[in-house]
Amino acid sequence: MVIKPHEPEEVTKGGIVLPDTARKKPRRGEVVAVGAGKLLDNGERAPMELSVGDVVVYSEYAGTEITMRSGDEYVILDEDSVLAIDDAEVPAQKAKAAA
Repeated sequence: MVIKPHEPEEVTKGGIVLPDTARKKPRRGEVVAVGAGKLLDNGERAPMELSVGDVVVYSEYAGTEITMRSGDEYVILDEDSVLAIDDAEVPAQKAKAAA
C-alpha cells in the first residue's frame, strides 16, 4: 500500500519552533493506494483490511520512502507494518458509509 505521510509538527504546544533536525519522522499518514492483498501459501489472496482514505499509524522505520518527480513524498508499506487505524480522522463520507 502507498501512504502519504502527515507533515511533522513544526511548533510545539508551548510555541517553540522546531528545526528540521529536531522533528520526529512522521508515523501517521493517509492511505492513497492499496494492492490486491497478501499472497497466501495456498495461492489465494488475503483481502486488504485497509482502504484508500484510511488514516493509519505505522512503524517509524517501516516501509520504503519515495519522492515523486512532483516533490510529493510517499511511503510504501506492507499491511503488517500498520499498527492502528485512526478512526478519529476518517473522512466524514467513510464514517457515514460505515453507519
